[in-house]
Amino acid sequence: MKIVICGLSITSSWGNGHATTYRALTRALRARGHDIVFFERDVEWYASNRDMPEPPFCRVHLYEHWQDVANLLRRELDEADVAMVGSFFPDGIKAIDVMLDSGSSVKAFYDIDTPITVSQLRAGDAEYLRRDQIPGFTVYFSFTGGPMLRELQTTFGAKRPVPLYCSFDPDRYRWREPDLRYQCHLSYMGTYAPDRQGKLEELFCRPARALAEKEFLLAGPQYPAETAWPTNVRRIVHLQPEFHPYFYSSSLLTLNLTRDAMVEAGYSPSVRLFEAAGCGSAIISDVWPGLETFFIPNDEILLARSSADVISCLKNVGENEARQIGLRAQERVLAEHSAQRRAIQFEEIVGAKAPVGQLA
Repeated sequence: MKIVICGLSITSSWGNGHATTYRALTRALRARGHDIVFFERDVEWYASNRDMPEPPFCRVHLYEHWQDVANLLRRELDEADVAMVGSFFPDGIKAIDVMLDSGSSVKAFYDIDTPITVSQLRAGDAEYLRRDQIPGFTVYFSFTGGPMLRELQTTFGAKRPVPLYCSFDPDRYRWREPDLRYQCHLSYMGTYAPDRQGKLEELFCRPARALAEKEFLLAGPQYPAETAWPTNVRRIVHLQPEFHPYFYSSSLLTLNLTRDAMVEAGYSPSVRLFEAAGCGSAIISDVWPGLETFFIPNDEILLARSSADVISCLKNVGENEARQIGLRAQERVLAEHSAQRRAIQFEEIVGAKAPVGQLA
């Protein structure tokens, strides 16, 4: 198939989880023989932090102004078997109009931010999607499963809402020999988000202050300059994806934190969750509905509701136990959440082989 995608970014992973999601999926689709074309607006903050300027598995059209690329997009879409616009694509509404008017056989929306999208749709239109456009999609791919799929169908008219969770590339996200630069007792990777900061304080900073003898490592940009970090917390402003496996493989435990909208919706695993598990890292996660459908609590993943839970894990989980938890998580995601598995699911859904209206 020829697949045309309009997405937030595939060339830069700086401050977003979209790029690694698109990279894993499109790399796997290309390996299965498909031709992928990707449209991305060339914005300054990604241009100055571009860690994959020319992906070898797809053709990328970078553009500055919509009028410069609109006709090219129309031509590419008319030749496409599958057209897909992703959430937070800066010219999403315009691109969707062009896609719905095109000759492509399958017209899809890929919502990597479903809870945020739905919260905006409840009040009107989202910044990258109009409510009246939704019934025109052949399929609505959702980062979130569970009850929110029913709302997309019954409230907003999505004909075929199906989960297409993020995934990870096993060739890149796998266990590596620990690297001294990233060795610590607890690591966390995540961009600053106001609605996640309270949990970061509770589940990361408070344990760091309570366990001064332990080492903590945080990787992620955009944290306010005035943030007061515990003295035993080291920081990396931005870590390029090629170093992520070493980051995850070098800490005793790694922390997963979920944004409020994702917790409320449930069934919203992050790409970082699967990538860390792919590296065999023992994960401590906050708690959200549906988590148990992805990992078995206390067997494949550890759960924390308070700083006391994290402190207990750091005091009582040794290297051998952490390694076994990580290996069980790794086995789970290799079987169910690899990019190769996701590419097959994508093919089945756009080929209308999956059950219509499947909402699980």
